[in-house]
Amino acid sequence: MPTEELNLNNNNGMIIRISEIEVYPEYLSEYLNYAKEVAEESVKNEKDVISIYPMSAIKDNTQIRILEIYRNQEAYKSHIASPHFKKYKKGTLHMVKSLDLVDIYQLCPENFNRIFKRAK
Repeated sequence: MPTEELNLNNNNGMIIRISEIEVYPEYLSEYLNYAKEVAEESVKNEKDVISIYPMSAIKDNTQIRILEIYRNQEAYKSHIASPHFKKYKKGTLHMVKSLDLVDIYQLCPENFNRIFKRAK
């Protein structure tokens, strides 16, 4: 879809991202523990973090995807400054083979509040 056809305001100021991560196999178990911990702490303690939802590919469990949704830019900045994120980042740096942060636009923003109750 050409960019001009997208409504670039569909995110209503939110940052919506899919982190595509490949983890070295020898660190997979340890990485998953870090990912779960940072996800739980973020959603529990940061009211403007709507989603930190880590997932592992069935076909290749070293392929991790994290759906990240922040209410706004300030929420994202606060998140990456948090102690739990810094612990995750420092602790997993050597475990990550590749990382790509893919910022995305919603195609159906009408469904957002149905899916993400926390966003209300």
